[in-house]
Amino acid sequence: MNRSKALPRSLRTVLLATVLGAASTLAAAVEVQFQRVADKVYAYIGDTEGRTAENEGLNANIGLVVTDAGAVLIDSGPTYEVARKIEAAARAVTPQPIRWVINTGDQDHRWLGNGYFKEKGAEIIAHRDAEADMKARSGEHMEGLSRVLKDRLVGTVPTLPTRWLTEADTRLELGGTVFELKHRGGGHTPGDTLVWLPQTGVLFSGDVVYVDRILGLHEVSRTKTWLASFDVIDQLKPALIVPGHGRVTDLATAQKETRDLLRALRAHMKKAVDDGLDIGAAVKSFDAKPFMGLKHAEVWLPQLANQTYLEIERE
Repeated sequence: MNRSKALPRSLRTVLLATVLGAASTLAAAVEVQFQRVADKVYAYIGDTEGRTAENEGLNANIGLVVTDAGAVLIDSGPTYEVARKIEAAARAVTPQPIRWVINTGDQDHRWLGNGYFKEKGAEIIAHRDAEADMKARSGEHMEGLSRVLKDRLVGTVPTLPTRWLTEADTRLELGGTVFELKHRGGGHTPGDTLVWLPQTGVLFSGDVVYVDRILGLHEVSRTKTWLASFDVIDQLKPALIVPGHGRVTDLATAQKETRDLLRALRAHMKKAVDDGLDIGAAVKSFDAKPFMGLKHAEVWLPQLANQTYLEIERE
């Protein structure tokens, strides 16, 4: 006898909905795996879409560096649960505990997983310029994530770094591995900080570099200091760059898809402001063709042009 046919239709419907719902939940869960970039240097390459239930808000890249005295995580992810997955992915690479977490900026996916790693005893490091923005926008970040992630945000509590850096350049060392943290006043966010590994020639750029997809500008973003941060990358000439968003890349691609776009926006909007051109005309006349191959360019470029015009007006 087929037992499923013996069940009442209403019960079969409920069971089917439960199974499908569970399958949907499982399918929507993000899987975190680190890929090798260089010797003892790894990266998780995140989704280049917006924050979704499927990516659990982890639409950014995360780094892992293994030293003889412990592991160092570059950014902690957007939620407590995602941070747990990041730690599990790190354990698949090394038995070393995560000793340090470096927040490269103050966007949600860079630091809202801090609480998980603080509970595990990790030292959380960021530049002091991130502090005010972390405090000011943490509620906004949490509200935005809650609309998308719902109960997957449970356990997430905005947790500030435990160690603030104040210098433009800070050299740290753990287990013989050197980390040079470089801050030039931010860019995408006020706390944007480069993490340079001179022994391997790898740079974790945070949101100073976007490839494959269009970069983002918000009210706290500053294209002027962003380009000052990129000047450091030009000087370092890294062999490999792990960008904030997009595939592991080289300097030429980073220059073309981030630096050149910022330069073009600033040059065009400065001339427009100097000539007294109104913002609508300035946005419409910006030549976006060289950048239309980047994901989301059609949607985001007008907003980028608008933000840059307003920034230059304030300058």
